[in-house]
Amino acid sequence: MGKKASFALGFVVCCAVGCTRAPVPASDGRGVPAAAPAAMSSARADEPALPPPGTEKRPVIDGYHGVSVTDDYRWLENGGAAEVQAWSAAENEYARRSLDHAPNRAGIAKKLKALMGYESPDWYALNWRGGRLFALKSHPPRQQPFLVVMQGIGAPQTERTVLDPNALDPTGSTAIDWFVPSPDGKLVAVSLSTGGSERGNLHVYEVDSGAERTTDSIPRVHGGTAGGSLAWSGDGKGFFYTRYPAPGERAAADLDFFQEAWFHKLGADPRLDGPSLQQGLPRIAEIRLRTSDDGRWILATVANGDGGEFDHWILAPGNNPEKSLGKWRKVASLADKVIDASFSPDGKLWLLSRDRAPNGKLLALDPLAGLAKAKAIVPESDAVISQFEVTSSRIYTADLIGGPYQVRVFDREGKALPAIALAPISSVWRLVALDGDDVLLRTESYVEPPAWKLYRAADRALTVTALAKKPAARFDDADVLRETCVSKDGTRVPLSILRKKSTKLDGANPCLLYGYGGFNASMSPSFDEKLRIWLDEGGVYAEANIRGGGEFGEAWHQAGNLANKQHVFDDFLACARHVIAAGYTRPGRLAIMGGSNGGLLMGAAMTQAPELFRAVVSAVGIYDMLRVELTPNGAFNVPEYGTVKDKAQFEAMFAYSPFHRVVDGTSYPAVLFMTGANDPRVDPFHSRKMTARLQAATSSKRPILLRTSGSTGHGIGTPLDERVEEQVDVWSFLLRELDAGH
Repeated sequence: MGKKASFALGFVVCCAVGCTRAPVPASDGRGVPAAAPAAMSSARADEPALPPPGTEKRPVIDGYHGVSVTDDYRWLENGGAAEVQAWSAAENEYARRSLDHAPNRAGIAKKLKALMGYESPDWYALNWRGGRLFALKSHPPRQQPFLVVMQGIGAPQTERTVLDPNALDPTGSTAIDWFVPSPDGKLVAVSLSTGGSERGNLHVYEVDSGAERTTDSIPRVHGGTAGGSLAWSGDGKGFFYTRYPAPGERAAADLDFFQEAWFHKLGADPRLDGPSLQQGLPRIAEIRLRTSDDGRWILATVANGDGGEFDHWILAPGNNPEKSLGKWRKVASLADKVIDASFSPDGKLWLLSRDRAPNGKLLALDPLAGLAKAKAIVPESDAVISQFEVTSSRIYTADLIGGPYQVRVFDREGKALPAIALAPISSVWRLVALDGDDVLLRTESYVEPPAWKLYRAADRALTVTALAKKPAARFDDADVLRETCVSKDGTRVPLSILRKKSTKLDGANPCLLYGYGGFNASMSPSFDEKLRIWLDEGGVYAEANIRGGGEFGEAWHQAGNLANKQHVFDDFLACARHVIAAGYTRPGRLAIMGGSNGGLLMGAAMTQAPELFRAVVSAVGIYDMLRVELTPNGAFNVPEYGTVKDKAQFEAMFAYSPFHRVVDGTSYPAVLFMTGANDPRVDPFHSRKMTARLQAATSSKRPILLRTSGSTGHGIGTPLDERVEEQVDVWSFLLRELDAGH
């Protein structure tokens, strides 16, 4: 969650897309299979739902700053208890009776299997090392992305597989968390985890042969709380890596905390490895490690949980890094508001600072000097610097402008050069510096699939490489609009609208509104073939750029975190009222969708304005705000949400906590909750408790369903086939419910 998760419409992290060739189905001309349409008119009328299983109330009363709070469903928090597992199984059976019999299900399933299983590959997480390009590649019907290497830029004809987790684990449950090639590109370190747990162990492979160096395998380098990272020493003879405490080193409750950086020398026994960076780190440290291009420096960026505060440390390991352990120097502290740092090819340190510049400014610093000697190179502007790359003589910044992106170019002194022209209302998800001043950009929009494009600085030309995803569906008949609504306090909030050009603004269209609103994460344009189904049913898709995200910089984020969280919900409700007032839809045909922190948004929206919505899809969400921080990842979320230990923060959280805002006898919309039993980021108990509370409270005949997957987690690492089945449930549920509200 937060900066560690970026949710797309399908509730999976963008990099967790499945992945070999499938036969090309017959097409209707848009790239969509010519199956019988899953017409909404085929759905049944609004008939009473089957009664849910029913949940016993066992009241527990807690006191917070003089306020007594009753929790009837505390017993559902113990996911390991047999009675809770039996309850979950009963709820799954109840959900299946509803979802499996949706009359539009068969047609939707056929289309989704063709769209999500389309043969076109996609490449991401590119890394340029030793004159070779490394990437993760997704290619259906393979269940998981796999690691490939190729000679040169955009040369898939030279592509070779280095590591395929589908071969390691035919069940499809093993996933690559991340990989880091050695400086010469001859070795690659890979973190692998299973079952969506995100509990990754490190493996080192020889790139040319694919053989594993089993003596260099290290457990517990990656997790769902603090993530994981690795940086090779400049000579390639060892690496620094993140490590979680081993059982017995700390109490069981602390094993997902206290991340440290350790050093490993290739060929040595990992049991003899020692800590490198461990002093002065917070309990909720999240460490990202990087090596300078010249190999002289190791950089450690340490996040203080998920609130957007960072320390930055550097180490000069020289030729004997194992003898330099512990000699780290802090370059910037939390109070300095430096949110990112990296090296340029000449070894200079570049800092993205928000000190008196909430939209970001770029500073340059000699690594041996103190922060006070940093020189401002790119000043703050109206655009929000999201990413940057510094090459031999250029600076590139990818900037947010309310959700969409722009890319600016400067010389090394900060003089503006001609910007890179992008398609309107598009995104730049990644910049990758190459040799010299050239860069690769990964771009996409709501109507254009992701593609890696090469920008050649010498001739200022941007060209599409062969690393471009071919669309399973086209959107030539669609428009993308940017509109603005006014929130409760007068703040203007933008949203993007995707619709057919022929759409009539008569209030009769089904509309799906998506939002997130937290952790400085921005909702930017992305290509989703599944929306072809929605548009073909006359649907309108809207995506809200609400506060709590980073669309307008740190000020926009802070206006929606901690005690300001209600602004997020006000903004989203304003977007819902806008699509109604503008004639796109009406409450009986409006659905909302979100996941993780966006699940919290769904819970708040449906409890604060249930009359606005017909249906809600909420995945891996947070609903009991008073119990969040008691879970491991919830402790990392305290800088974003607050803590019940602070009276003012408790009052703010209790005021909007969805679980506590459910009112008996209220007519709630139809709801599909989705969770994974192995979720390391949001404990599934949130979904269990919220389902039980809503089922007991609602006066409507609309279903309140809970879909629990026993073999997945927060969405990261979910196999392709399971993601397809999940999406069949989502879209058949939405189309049935919105047709019933016609």
